[in-house]
Amino acid sequence: MAPNLSKGGSNAAVLVDGFTTSIINLDDESNFTVNDHVFLSEVPPNITATPSLYGPTGEKLAPPPSPASSPGCFVGFDTEVPSSHHVVPIGKLKNIKFMSIFRFKVWWTTHWIGSNGSDLERETQIVMLDKSNDSQRPYIVLLPLIEGPFRASLQPGTDDFIDICVESGSTKVNGSSFRASLYIQAGNDPFTLVKDAIKVARRHLGTFKLLEEKTPPGIVDKFGWCTWDAFYLTVHPHGVMEGVKGLVDGGCPPGLVLIDDGWQSICHDEDPITSEGMNRTSAGEQMPCRLIQFQENYKFREYESPNKTAPGPKSGMGAFVRDLKENFKSVDYVYVWHALCGYWGGLRPNVKGLPEAKVIAPKLTPGLETTMEDLAVDKIVNNGVGLVPPEFVDQMYEGLHSHLESVGIDGVKVDVIHLLEMVCEDYGGRVELAKAYYKALSSSVKNHFKGNGVIASMEHCNDFMFLGTEAISLGRVGDDFWCTDPSGDPNGTFWLQGCHMVHCAYNSLWMGNFIHPDWDMFQSTHPCAEFHAASRAISGGPIYVSDTVGKHNFQLLKSLVLPDGSILRCDYYALPTRDCLFENPLHDGDTMLKIWNLNKFTGVVGAFNCQGGGWSREERRNKCAAEHSRRVSSAAGPADVEWKHGTNPISVEGVGKFAMYFFREKKVVISNLSDTIDVSLEPFNFELITVSPVKFLAGSSVQFAPIGLVNMLNTGGAIQSLVYNDGAATVEIGVKGTGEMRVFASEKPVACKVNGKSVNFVYEDDMVITQVPWPNTSSGISVVDYLF
Repeated sequence: MAPNLSKGGSNAAVLVDGFTTSIINLDDESNFTVNDHVFLSEVPPNITATPSLYGPTGEKLAPPPSPASSPGCFVGFDTEVPSSHHVVPIGKLKNIKFMSIFRFKVWWTTHWIGSNGSDLERETQIVMLDKSNDSQRPYIVLLPLIEGPFRASLQPGTDDFIDICVESGSTKVNGSSFRASLYIQAGNDPFTLVKDAIKVARRHLGTFKLLEEKTPPGIVDKFGWCTWDAFYLTVHPHGVMEGVKGLVDGGCPPGLVLIDDGWQSICHDEDPITSEGMNRTSAGEQMPCRLIQFQENYKFREYESPNKTAPGPKSGMGAFVRDLKENFKSVDYVYVWHALCGYWGGLRPNVKGLPEAKVIAPKLTPGLETTMEDLAVDKIVNNGVGLVPPEFVDQMYEGLHSHLESVGIDGVKVDVIHLLEMVCEDYGGRVELAKAYYKALSSSVKNHFKGNGVIASMEHCNDFMFLGTEAISLGRVGDDFWCTDPSGDPNGTFWLQGCHMVHCAYNSLWMGNFIHPDWDMFQSTHPCAEFHAASRAISGGPIYVSDTVGKHNFQLLKSLVLPDGSILRCDYYALPTRDCLFENPLHDGDTMLKIWNLNKFTGVVGAFNCQGGGWSREERRNKCAAEHSRRVSSAAGPADVEWKHGTNPISVEGVGKFAMYFFREKKVVISNLSDTIDVSLEPFNFELITVSPVKFLAGSSVQFAPIGLVNMLNTGGAIQSLVYNDGAATVEIGVKGTGEMRVFASEKPVACKVNGKSVNFVYEDDMVITQVPWPNTSSGISVVDYLF
């Protein structure tokens, strides 16, 4: 029997079954407390609290009489009347700063802050409460869960209550008693806390896998080109060939080509089956369309290979993909786009060769009705979705993916994911419908795309995270890259870019536990291209652009892309620094967005001035906030890097000094761990700081720290190996890439060698500067030796 903190009429928490209590306590005065500090007050008597069976990292606790105390508890409630939709207050939040992630669109989430329950937004997916100034109250995370056929989110209640919304999505699926709709855990490290809470959810639900249990697809280490902003719906084989050729000729060969929307056979309901969407070429016009066959449309089907002697097909998508890879040897992966339901409008019913489908009229939940107006939602709601019933959905994915695999496609971008909650009334509710679809999708991906050949998109909701990530390991963590504001604000060319940065950075704190964060494409010729490139360089995710054919900023791209089409990817995924977690870097006029990440031997801090626009509670949309777009300042230092986190933590125990290299200023500053340097930036400008632990070479007074290739935005990512030969007072560094290599050294070296050959070097401002050529090796790695 599960341990329980039951409550009598006095609203007190009572320990039963002899199990030790959680450090989260529901006391006799109807308060949720931790370390005797109240964080939710006036908890209603119908709220229940059950200590978690799991330890702080998800391990199962020993049974009683073990003295171990659970760090968290599950929260539920009872109601008198069964319903498919419950909104229940769980307690008042007063004067405690919080950060949260909420759905501002049906498909996308972002960061939001406040200090009272009324400050929350609807459709909140996770909340973290700040620690007290004296640290007696630790950080506390509130994580809404899936319980049976119901899914939970948080929202503002009356008089600063936090309400939990628990809904099935179907009036035919009702409930009145819940015990684990919300998980609460406390901890002293905000990054560890979120990760550990989701580990507990992993053990509790058993419906998903953590990112650390999966392997992202190989595209994360390749430079990519996406066809969307280049062609929109007019994408065609010749244009794709020309686009790739332009990048290759410019010295930035893509390893990934992503053919976005525009390759499928679609039509409107009133169109003849043979039309294949020929006249649907304006963005948005395609959204009411439905899929009419699994095979590619006429544009790709009628492709004729000029190479008549090549083995395999002479025409069609298969011939095109083969020719693309043969003509451009850097292209290892070709992905194509499709929607979760086949297309934006699903499948057209009663079409030969397609599984059964029925047009369902979508219905927005009360929470979704408060999200930002969205063209895609409007089109889908107005025209319905041709939904394949859950018992046949495996046929849809098998038909589509088996064909794609047969023509050489390596993976898929699955878009329009969070649609099922709007069409689930007759299919057991949102959870059961999602389980069926995600199970079928995961199975198909395992069969046809090596289990991980997927980019998930428009998926920002806990239904997907908890139910759809058993196999999927890569997903978008921000709204689309918008070249301009679709609402027509000319300033949106700038302030929307800041929004994009903030979406990605903060969403990764939550989503990065399920999927490897993908910060989306951008255009290298955009006015804020360098701003975007800097963030992608240290995001830890894939880097791909959507440049128009023949229009590229190659100087910028070469700071991201190596000559073989690979990239210098960080070892982890970028997250906001601690001092940014509970602040507003979009429109408070003061806060700079800072993100951190880890390479193999160095840390990196990115500073971005994103001020100038964001979410408006009153207007329920993102909007310009020009009054906050101004120069902002912040302090940055080695402690901004969370050295003990990441896939491969870097030990800085005993390290007394750090070398901080500033990319824009091209200077190095030596500091202690707790030191900070002032950084001041104009709107939509950035600075990247490589942070490297300084080491004394044994037997000498020389202090040394690797920096990396300073012509690359992720400078420290170039360092692949580092060996200190203390006996000979030498340092050997494996460097991936080509360009200007710098290290910090307190004394001038006697000599420098690259791949065993002595080379000229410059020693200035305590830095050793050498030029590293591109090596004639498949690894792209050169060995640089420094002799003192």
